[in-house]
Amino acid sequence: VPHITDAIQQWIERVAKNPVSEAKKTPDVCIIELGGTIGDIEGMPFVEAFRQFQFKVGQQSFCNIHVTLVPQPNSTGEQKTKPTQNSVRQLRGLGLSPDIVMCRSQQPLGESVKHKISNFCHVPPEQVICVHDCSSIYHVPTLITDQNLVKYLCNRLQLSISVNMDEVMLDWRNLALSYDKFDDQVTIALVGKYTVLKDSYISVFKALKHAAFACGRQANIHCIEADHLEHEMKAEDPVKYHKAWELLCQCSGVLVPGGFGKRGIEGKVLAAEWARVNRKPYLGVCLGLQVAVIEFARNVIGWKDAHSTEFEPSTTNPVIIDMPEHNPGDLGGTMRLGSRTTIFKTDCESSLIRKLYDSKEKVCERHRHRYEVNPNVVSQLEEKGMMFVGHDDEKQRMEIMELRDHPYYVGTQFHPEYLTRPLRPSPPYLGLILAACGKLSMQKYHRSSVDFLQHNYNSSKGIQYYNANSMNGNHVNGIF
Repeated sequence: VPHITDAIQQWIERVAKNPVSEAKKTPDVCIIELGGTIGDIEGMPFVEAFRQFQFKVGQQSFCNIHVTLVPQPNSTGEQKTKPTQNSVRQLRGLGLSPDIVMCRSQQPLGESVKHKISNFCHVPPEQVICVHDCSSIYHVPTLITDQNLVKYLCNRLQLSISVNMDEVMLDWRNLALSYDKFDDQVTIALVGKYTVLKDSYISVFKALKHAAFACGRQANIHCIEADHLEHEMKAEDPVKYHKAWELLCQCSGVLVPGGFGKRGIEGKVLAAEWARVNRKPYLGVCLGLQVAVIEFARNVIGWKDAHSTEFEPSTTNPVIIDMPEHNPGDLGGTMRLGSRTTIFKTDCESSLIRKLYDSKEKVCERHRHRYEVNPNVVSQLEEKGMMFVGHDDEKQRMEIMELRDHPYYVGTQFHPEYLTRPLRPSPPYLGLILAACGKLSMQKYHRSSVDFLQHNYNSSKGIQYYNANSMNGNHVNGIF
């Protein structure tokens, strides 16, 4: 259908021009992933759209990178190139010729294998890039840089970039090497509803690991099913109940991530209460903020039936309510999605979370939720010590919560894990790890979290593994 491929191309051109930096400059490069396997019917319209698009923008503005698998059966130990040959042949039959063949493999590709792929896939040997299994994913950027991929892309796309790649990649190299040397661990309890499928919380895991790297630690994450903490589970399955509480009590910090539905809510409330009463570092994200508010309202203020209208519509103390941005009363289009601005209150200079955000007046984070803290109960919560230090531009939506007189008890209505980076950890997650390591008090002696991180990297075991001010994307503006 012609208009489908036209719409895809128009979307690409529109997205490619969206500014991605504070300078609001048009990006130099737009990276787009076409997922799936070549030949799948679901991806055919996109393949056809890219076939047309390459002629629309010209050869100097289009580069096709084909990712393929080079298996190595244990029985023979020989690296097989047939799957790569077949996928490239099928891709070329659809009108797209790969400029670079990115080969995933268990071991580094032998030179003979590289030349074989080059001969049968119609690409020069230097454009066959090996990405073999590494001890950690953080070795991959240096792995492909060492194969001169950046130099090729600059020539292929005529990018006027003159940088010393050894200097640019220094932080990545040091990060990757240091990751393998970290012996100390920090143990965090993740109390969730979907812990059986670990990919459900993949962004949360990455955010915890990035923050742990910054503190010179490995993140040891204990996943706990929220409903295993509930009192009903004690009667139903005592083993699961006691094991869940044992894991929770072994942890140095507690994280309650987002989620939907009533199952496990009381378990999350109990985890929030345990962290508050025992002064354990706590971070609640989205639903995690909401259960912390519910717990505080019940056990500190005394509203025993305090709840969210999502789970108990008839509660007499609705501390969490539905506040849709669009289509009130209808389920479709009611979520608050995407990047939104959070403004810190002017009287919260002593806020830990604001200091972690380098004392900025406002920050932009991504949202994905439908329910909010009830604005009518905010003053009563704050009177008892639950401070809402960040709100939206209309001062109606409570974005950041921080408990007074607690080492670290923070909740965010947004999802800070969506913007975490290996060299730039998310501030709320960094605060959780710092508090769990006993290092959060050191942060006050530094002007900002960047100063603290630099001090910590330089002093931790004598290893200087990266500079928090570098890798800021100034060399190439891009969409990733």
